[in-house]
Amino acid sequence: MKNIPLKTKIKFGIVSLIYLLTVIWIGNYWLLFGLPIIFDIYITKYIPWGFWKKRKDGKKPPAWIEWIDALVFALIAVYIINIFLFQNYKIPTPSMEKTLLVGDHLFVSKLSYGPRMPITPLAFPLVQNTFPITNSKSYFEWPQWDYRRIKGLGSIERNDIVVFNFPAGDTVPVYRPNPDYHSLILEIGRRQLAQQPSMLDNKNFDTEYEYKKFVKSLGRKVVHENPRDFGKVVYRPVDRRDNYVKRCIALPGDTFEVRSNVVFINGLPTENPKYVQHRYHVITDGTLLSQRFFDRLEISSDDKRDAGYGPHYVLPLTAEMVKTVSSYGFVETIERDEQKPDRSGRQVFPYSKQYHWSRDNYGPLWIPQKDATIELTPKNLLLYERIITAYENNTLEFKNGTIFINGEPANSYTFEMDYYFMLGDHRHNSLDSRHWGFVPEDHIVGRPLLTWLSLNKDKSFPVNIRWNRFFKSVTRD
Repeated sequence: MKNIPLKTKIKFGIVSLIYLLTVIWIGNYWLLFGLPIIFDIYITKYIPWGFWKKRKDGKKPPAWIEWIDALVFALIAVYIINIFLFQNYKIPTPSMEKTLLVGDHLFVSKLSYGPRMPITPLAFPLVQNTFPITNSKSYFEWPQWDYRRIKGLGSIERNDIVVFNFPAGDTVPVYRPNPDYHSLILEIGRRQLAQQPSMLDNKNFDTEYEYKKFVKSLGRKVVHENPRDFGKVVYRPVDRRDNYVKRCIALPGDTFEVRSNVVFINGLPTENPKYVQHRYHVITDGTLLSQRFFDRLEISSDDKRDAGYGPHYVLPLTAEMVKTVSSYGFVETIERDEQKPDRSGRQVFPYSKQYHWSRDNYGPLWIPQKDATIELTPKNLLLYERIITAYENNTLEFKNGTIFINGEPANSYTFEMDYYFMLGDHRHNSLDSRHWGFVPEDHIVGRPLLTWLSLNKDKSFPVNIRWNRFFKSVTRD
């Protein structure tokens, strides 16, 4: 130690302290065995850690080796940063407009709700689940660790904008990722029955739960037996499912409801965030809306394509935009769209004839809370089946009027995790919890703090750069 330069001792002390604090934060004290390695790297240097860069003749290693060394270090650093601190997320769809725009690049904080320890630790950084071009997996399925989240700066609050892994993205036909696999097999199964109703001959279903299970089995068979049409069906672990961003509308233990486009939480109406938008029917006096009109209101090309062609338009508008459009002399009427419930069972989750819900008239629906216990019935199994099986890894059967969980008769269930209900701010153009259900606690990724880059996909460089959105904070308002 006497001949060790003071500068090296200081570096060793700083690195050791940071490492020790990180071990305490993570709470896995087996990692303390890493301290002797740090001591050897800086002090004793018994192990030649840089052996692969050294040449026998003592000369400086070639430039390509230096580049590999720098690249490996950078990838490891990015991997660690992405796990514990933050990651980038690009907005791909208009489900959060006007709050967040397609082409926004977000700085997503992992510290806000606590970093989630990796479930599939061996993965290539900067790629969520698939390498581009090759379409091969960017992670190894083994080993897989149990879900664990370390302490963060806070917890999810109502109306927070949250990045999470897509819960229905556990099973994916690679050629048909949209709609999600579970909605896809249900719809295909229904089509099969419509074409061949004889499939129901000699079959009796006491509950809709049993009927839907049969319908899904028909659709599942079609998807798995036709890889040319649907592609290989792959399973993705929790942390390798696609990232989504929505607004958390309801927390664990809340009761969520929508009545004529108005959100109610625990029976009380809520105020919409500033940039929430709905589709409105706009009828003009015959005037055709110009590109200048769409540009002024910043209506994207996707929404413009769905707007129609005069004099009747269907436009996504915020409350402020409604006032602006209403003031135009050529606008005769403007009325908010509303999807009424029907009895088809095909409009929204849980896709059941027993729940006459729609996109704009939904619920009431209770959001599961950790350690809360509910009575199980054939009806509410339609709501909570995926929680019991897919998210909390239990077996579920319904035989002769009795529910079996893990082979044991059960008339109640106690939830193991908290769950959340997420909506997009573009309420009439968002695939959110109204369509695929609850977001489990272990799917939460983090909270977007700011937009560090924004590019308009409808324009070419350099006018596509939205300078006014650079480093704009992402707020709950």
